Amino acid sequence: MKLRERVNPHILELDAYQPGKPIEELERELGISDSIKLASNENPNGASKQVVEAIRGAANEIHRYPDGACFALRARLAGDLGVEASQLVFGCGADEILELLAKVLLAPGDEVVFAWPSFAMYPIVARGMGALPVPVPLDAKLCHDLDAMADAISDATKLVFVCNPNNPTGTSIGAEAFGAFMQRVPEGVVVAIDEAYGPFAAREDFPDALAFVARRPGTIVMRTFSKVFGLAGLRVGFGVADTELAGYLERARHPFNVNRLAEVAALAALDDRDFVEMTLRENAAGRDFLTCELRAKGFEVWPSDANFVLVRAGVDVYDPLLAEGVIVRPMAGFGLPDCVRVSVGTARENRRFVEALCTVTGAGR
Repeated sequence: MKLRERVNPHILELDAYQPGKPIEELERELGISDSIKLASNENPNGASKQVVEAIRGAANEIHRYPDGACFALRARLAGDLGVEASQLVFGCGADEILELLAKVLLAPGDEVVFAWPSFAMYPIVARGMGALPVPVPLDAKLCHDLDAMADAISDATKLVFVCNPNNPTGTSIGAEAFGAFMQRVPEGVVVAIDEAYGPFAAREDFPDALAFVARRPGTIVMRTFSKVFGLAGLRVGFGVADTELAGYLERARHPFNVNRLAEVAALAALDDRDFVEMTLRENAAGRDFLTCELRAKGFEVWPSDANFVLVRAGVDVYDPLLAEGVIVRPMAGFGLPDCVRVSVGTARENRRFVEALCTVTGAGR
């Protein structure tokens, strides 16, 4: 029997996640240097000096397994967020929390509702368990159509993902609309609120998702240290849920899934509030610069509450931008073939992207 015949059919249907192209790969392929990467929504400031020093101090302990319970990080976050330590579950990035939810809740025939386009891992984790993804198109402004999402929930729905702010559009949901949506979600359906980009949101009515965890069992809020804290390379994320749901996720979690250096770095990152505030200020300024400059050149840019912007740049700009040494994220796979997602970089990187886009499109001439 061939190996393919032994593989679960729902795995054969999967398309692998495609990350942003690494700088090293681009420069190796094209023989160029001084490239910039604005494709993966990383923190252009790196990690804080306090984090780097903490990692150095812990380097001599990497022959030891990490604290599998993340005791110190768990206690710190519980205090900061005003929740019980037992409500927290940690993962190798917030992606692993998605996997744990799928592992705990889904079986073949179940349904998972989410907006689309949104984070590419939602349909992947659903199909990985043999469940049926139910993507609900964004509205005309590329925002979550919450009424349509509520209408899409059926008796087979086990899980709903809400990405706020949404990736890859940067659009966000206000508190009133989110509250009305949550009232329509049936009891027993788990709602996972993905706030990977939440710290960057500027809108005054951004929802207090943790409040729903307190009053609605079966709600989980997911957050990450990859973005605002600049720890994407260490992979540490967490979820906050009611104690019962968190307990089930803990049962399914692999031991030592968050490495020792990641735990140390996350604790140090929480201590450096100056770095976080600097990141937020620079991101807001860079986001405004990209939005204003690109609109002035004639490009459509959607309002963003994240650390990236979505730009209608025209078809076939991705490869020409690579030739200019600029890596962005093409959106054809999300049903937006004439758009690119551009991470907010340093001031120099932002200017370089605008200049490169004008060069390859002839805009602004």
